[in-house]
Amino acid sequence: MTTTFRHEDMRLMVDYENGTVDRRIFADQEIYELELERIFAKAWNFMAHDSQLPNPGDFFMTRIGEDRVICVRDNDGHPQVLVNTCRHRGNAICRADEGHATSFMCTYHGWTYDLKGALVGVPGFKEVYHEELDRENWGLIKAAQVDSYKGFIFANMDAGAPSLNDYLGEVGRIGLDLIATQGDMVVLPGVQKYTIQCNWKLAADNVWDFYHPAISHASSTMSRWRPFPTIRPTNRFESPHVVVLGEYGHAISGPEVTEETRANQANNAIHPDWRDEPEAKAALGPVGARVGNHPHIFPNCWLVPNGEQLCMRMPMGPTTTEIWWFTFIAANQEADRHAIQQHRAIHTFGPAGMLETDDGENWGESTRGMTGVISRQYPLHYAMNHRHDEVIEEEGAPAYIETKINEVAQLWLYKSWTEWMTV
Repeated sequence: MTTTFRHEDMRLMVDYENGTVDRRIFADQEIYELELERIFAKAWNFMAHDSQLPNPGDFFMTRIGEDRVICVRDNDGHPQVLVNTCRHRGNAICRADEGHATSFMCTYHGWTYDLKGALVGVPGFKEVYHEELDRENWGLIKAAQVDSYKGFIFANMDAGAPSLNDYLGEVGRIGLDLIATQGDMVVLPGVQKYTIQCNWKLAADNVWDFYHPAISHASSTMSRWRPFPTIRPTNRFESPHVVVLGEYGHAISGPEVTEETRANQANNAIHPDWRDEPEAKAALGPVGARVGNHPHIFPNCWLVPNGEQLCMRMPMGPTTTEIWWFTFIAANQEADRHAIQQHRAIHTFGPAGMLETDDGENWGESTRGMTGVISRQYPLHYAMNHRHDEVIEEEGAPAYIETKINEVAQLWLYKSWTEWMTV
């Protein structure tokens, strides 16, 4: 596409030294379209979990940017990611959110594709196409790379992109391990989906925002809705935080996991003592053992504390985001703990959640604040505790930062955003 923004313009939109971010990146249509092209079409995107596709023919409909894609297990047992648009007239070849199929037939003219996307059926192939249609070259558009990490399936449309393992790096793998090492995990049927009138990046950077809960969620806290209330420190500004920054924009940031916080979370976790298991210790390492809050895999995949949920912030325009919530349980979980998990999943985040309903209101109003002729001339401030932290490097572990409530990970997200947008 033709763009009026030069690479230098993009770089200047995030001032990493001073901790400021240009408001235009949250509302400009041209910038948004460049994001779809330069970020979502080239990054590894989470598609589904193995437990959602247990058998050949099982599929789950999702998206890469605004492109609808089908994640399906083929007859060889491998996940495939197919763009949900017929090569004849562009019609959707699948209308269900999830299910089972032996093939996908377009309901417009009947072109039919197998589970690997090959064009296997064309009405009138002999009579009106005279057997001249090269069916091998008219299969569905497919992801260039599909791979998984411990059951989490990702896809990439760029054949030249690094492998999934390299893309995730230590930080991304630790984030996924915070769920994967808790046992044999499965996704509950039904993904909660709802739309907020906000930019997807505001929903993403809120992942690490521990500055807002005491204000935004005051009424939720006072209502005592949690079955097992969380004890908060008396001075939230003194609570120790750990930040881990990874390549490509991945980050983990939040309150440090201590024996006290582990005991406090015991009633809520899927397996209260899972961090003591040898597999978890080996996967998380000494740094991963200290983090437990809010890993985020760039661009838009958030893994929720206690390993119970995964959230996708799906872009639907510069000022619209669809939020998807996946809920995990242990395959052989006791009924009472399963009920706790379901309660938390329904009532914490999502459309009926006590927290993200507050957050969504803030994100929507913030997005409106990016569109004014006057307001967009003034940048946003992302410098809390910026350069007032200690970077610690230990052998065999990713570097991490010991700090307090901060905006370090948020600023890292936007610094990484400029790198994606200018490559």
